[in-house]
Amino acid sequence: MNETLKRGISGAIYIILLLASILYSTESFFILFGIFLIIAVYEFCNLIQIHKVFPILFATALYTIVTLVSHYNKITTDTINQVFNTDLEIAINIQQLDVVLLVIALVVSIKCILFLFYDNIQKISTSSKYLYLLGYIILPFVFITKISFGINDYNPKIIIGLFILIWTNDTFAYIVGKSVGRTKLFEKISPKKTIEGFLGGIVFAILAGYLISKYYIKANPEFSDRSILIWTSIAVIVGIAGTIGDLIESKFKRIAGVKDSGSIMPGHGGILDRLDSVIFVAPIIFLFYQFLNYVS
Repeated sequence: MNETLKRGISGAIYIILLLASILYSTESFFILFGIFLIIAVYEFCNLIQIHKVFPILFATALYTIVTLVSHYNKITTDTINQVFNTDLEIAINIQQLDVVLLVIALVVSIKCILFLFYDNIQKISTSSKYLYLLGYIILPFVFITKISFGINDYNPKIIIGLFILIWTNDTFAYIVGKSVGRTKLFEKISPKKTIEGFLGGIVFAILAGYLISKYYIKANPEFSDRSILIWTSIAVIVGIAGTIGDLIESKFKRIAGVKDSGSIMPGHGGILDRLDSVIFVAPIIFLFYQFLNYVS
């Protein structure tokens, strides 16, 4: 089969599966990204050369527990409060858990950025491997599910909007970079990326953010005046952090001596190759939403 045709078919299946699961129900969204998480952990374990069984079991358990507790937060809180005559203690504890997980993810993100710029690092210590696995792979999937709830209830348009921004940034970074790109962005890690493409991707992502806020997202009344600012800000975050996430995964692949993280998607590589941007962006977007919730 022609490589371009193969790439197009697998890409179309991926997008249809993604959109269908997000739009069908909260549960189908959770299940699909739980499957993506298991595959991503498997691929990452191959890249950093550690045993897979315990990481997969741990990732599945953590994702399931945190996601279910968060999703059924209100029901669980109301029930336990009635039984034990408490008030907001359960909700507060869940918020505290979110803070702890977010801090871990952000600290590991900083460690990943330092790892990216330290050219002399060609081997990763065992402790760092498991730290990267937790903060760079597992926790971001948890935050992807949390982002979908925005400020209030599950809203599929939020997560679809985020993916649209990532796809727009990636597509136009490639188009602009290939058309007018001259200055290499990070040649040692990704020779094809250019500064012109990087900036072009951000500009078109901002345009997409404006269109999403104006024609796709039905913002709550209190956010209607700020919807454009919110989504263009998310576009900037996606453009910068998404590119960094792509480069970090490229660094792991370069050290492992492989082109792709896996082969589950013909013509595209592995799940990590498709989600490297969103998993690095997810904790930052979640923090951004918490800031919006606080100032509102």
